[in-house]
Amino acid sequence: MPLDPDPSSPPPPAHHRDWFFPPAPPFLPSSRARTPRTPFPSTYRSSKPCSVYSFADRRPLPTPRSRSRSPHPPPEQQQQQQTPPPPSAPRRRDPRYAGVRRDDARTAASVKAAPPTAAPVHGRKPAASAITPRWSGMLSAAVILLCLASLLRRNFSLHDQVYHLQEQLAVATAKLQSCIVGSSLDMSDIDFLYQDDNITMPNRSLKNFSLLISLSVLYAPLVILKYIDLVSKIRSSRDSEEVPINKRFAYRVDIFLSLHPYAKPLVLLVATLLLIALGGLALYGVTDDSLTDCLWLSWTFVADSGNHANAVGFGPKLVSVSISIGGMLVFAMMLGLVTDSISEKFDSLRKGRSEVIEQSHTLILGWSDKLGSLLNQIAIANESLGGGTIVVMAERDKEEMEADIAKMEFDLKGTAVICRSGSPLILADLKKVSVSKARAIVVLAEEGNADQSDARALRTVLSLTGVKEGLRGHIVVELSDLDNEVLVKLVGGDLVETVVAHDVIGRLMIQCARQPGLAQIWEDILGFENCEFYIKRWPKLDGMRFEDVLISFPDAIPCGIKVASHGGKIILNPDDCYVLQEGDEVIVIAEDDDTYAPAPLPKVRRGYLPKDFVVPKSPERILFCGWRRDIEDMIMVLDAFLAPGSELWMFNEVPEVDRERKLIDGGLDFSRLDNITLVHREGNAVIRRHLESLPLESFDSILILADESVEDSAIQADSRSLATLLLIRDIQAKRLPYREAMVSHVPGGAFSEGSWIGEMQQASDKSVIIKDRQINDVLEELFAEQGNEMQIRPSDLYLRDEEELNFFEIVLRARQRKEIVIGYRLEGAERAIINPTDKVSRRRWSPKDVFVVISEKE
Repeated sequence: MPLDPDPSSPPPPAHHRDWFFPPAPPFLPSSRARTPRTPFPSTYRSSKPCSVYSFADRRPLPTPRSRSRSPHPPPEQQQQQQTPPPPSAPRRRDPRYAGVRRDDARTAASVKAAPPTAAPVHGRKPAASAITPRWSGMLSAAVILLCLASLLRRNFSLHDQVYHLQEQLAVATAKLQSCIVGSSLDMSDIDFLYQDDNITMPNRSLKNFSLLISLSVLYAPLVILKYIDLVSKIRSSRDSEEVPINKRFAYRVDIFLSLHPYAKPLVLLVATLLLIALGGLALYGVTDDSLTDCLWLSWTFVADSGNHANAVGFGPKLVSVSISIGGMLVFAMMLGLVTDSISEKFDSLRKGRSEVIEQSHTLILGWSDKLGSLLNQIAIANESLGGGTIVVMAERDKEEMEADIAKMEFDLKGTAVICRSGSPLILADLKKVSVSKARAIVVLAEEGNADQSDARALRTVLSLTGVKEGLRGHIVVELSDLDNEVLVKLVGGDLVETVVAHDVIGRLMIQCARQPGLAQIWEDILGFENCEFYIKRWPKLDGMRFEDVLISFPDAIPCGIKVASHGGKIILNPDDCYVLQEGDEVIVIAEDDDTYAPAPLPKVRRGYLPKDFVVPKSPERILFCGWRRDIEDMIMVLDAFLAPGSELWMFNEVPEVDRERKLIDGGLDFSRLDNITLVHREGNAVIRRHLESLPLESFDSILILADESVEDSAIQADSRSLATLLLIRDIQAKRLPYREAMVSHVPGGAFSEGSWIGEMQQASDKSVIIKDRQINDVLEELFAEQGNEMQIRPSDLYLRDEEELNFFEIVLRARQRKEIVIGYRLEGAERAIINPTDKVSRRRWSPKDVFVVISEKE
């Protein structure tokens, strides 16, 4: 379209001539004649046209930038610019543009007239335009840095050359003076000086090259990091979901340092060698020494930061200070690494994370209040072996376990106790304590809920059976509920021996309550302080009758046989006519396993019993104070021991209407109770008026049970039991003063009714079974309702008045009643003597002496 004005359009009026605007600028094409503009109508109220314009109403000149953006406006816009407004009548102000300034109106018009694609095209800059200045700046900085390094090196080189020339000049002057004095001049020395100067010139280029390499290597990581950062920003601007390179690089470094245990020392070693190498090259560039001497000097600067004080010259001083600073950083990192390693090692030792390298040790898994007595008994058992090792692993802090064991204050007798923190459910922790090499493994029951404790013991047994290396020793598992014993044995198989401490204590309470003084005997047999059970084979006894075996051991008492022909079955108190076969083992009660041996048969006079006396069984009245978990099992055991017509009084806080339901749920069959009758009373055992409502003076035995409501807290249960005991003793003392006085005069109270409560706490120890798992079968028979049991018999069953017999003769007389005498208690003695040392000396026995025997249950 031509740029000339349209000839068909009428000319503007004379009084609207655009006299204010200047002519077109010279840089516009001459063919483009500027069309005169018609000024905007005035904005004041008078309708008279105005011929004068203010300076603010001028239209600003177009700038070159605006012209460069749109040099050729669209045809429609050109036509609109070329078409002048018609010469109309006087203009009126349009109310739609009221309050709008002329400049704003023109701006809006230009924006409206511009094509829609003009704004994004002219307003957006490509990414390369932002990168180019940065790259140019980085290259400029690199060039400047290299130039400065070159100038600095040239300055150092010139300084060194001047210094070298001064030295040569001084040497030449000195020689010249000496020649003048001596009237002779050695030309070979002068030639040598020139040759040395010629040799030095090629070394200067090598030194410059080494200095340039050291600076380049130092500057290269900065350039690489800057490049990675720049590339990361470019990629993140394009794709926001892509992980930046610098983050990925940092992640890889973190993984490398985390997965490889020797990554940190290796990085520190590489950094040290790099610092020595770069420092040696830099020193080689600024000094006249050889490269080997410069590397050694660099190492001295790294190792000792004070060695740079001997440097001479600006260049050597600057390089030596830099190397010393780097050396300080390297040694600071090395010190931190060594400190962290030592701290981590000591922390591992403190928390019990290190591995135990032992063999034939006793491993205890778990922690309970029975641990102290268990450690004491095992230490006594190991005394004959010169000591041993016990490893305790529990989910507690190692320092806390060691502090608690130290508070027990008992003599370990050469046995070392090692504590480790860990879980018995994790195979890695089990391997840490050398579980496959342990002689015996003890799993302690946790305090609290019985079912949860047994469930955890079952999981522990599963973990132990899953050890790939296998187990050398047997497993002794303490359970809280007798009903769970079958399941644990099913999982563990022949490796597992179970001890239901709750059930064992209940049976011991019944036996000790019926026979005062039996608690002390069980304490001696179940512990290692005195005598205990041992099983051993003696080939020289093969073919001998059991009656003769009884008197073959002067330091032990045989009480059973382990029959090899029946798969190792334990038989206590066998018949006298049983003949030992090959492979049979003898069960004895002895002080230790190395203190007894068979001897020739002594000469023993066989006698007869004074009379065929049968101990009568009379009905008894027994009181249970408290409601114990598994109380139905105690009721069934008591029914097997007592005579018909006996009564069992149950005094506790459980409502009477709920007792029968609980007993039935626990497995008690009332139709099977043949000998006892249950009598229920409701009350609190720690309230005196409730206890006074009971006929306490009429009971043959009173058993104070740890109430089920406080069973989880040992301290609270013991406090409650002790309070009940004191109240009962006080009430009995007032109702039966003579009987209480007689009981109180028993020496030490060792055989009084109720004194066994404190003594039998040791009876639940598993130390005997830990040393020999076969003893568990012996104890099971002694605690069972059927079979053999331990009893206390009066002396008049075996001897007559004023009769003198030795211990072997009494043993043979007791065999006529199918009993095995294992000890005695003399009149007025505090404790019974089990396995007496002198068995052949005769003595006169008192009618008030008693004998401890193993006999069949009546």
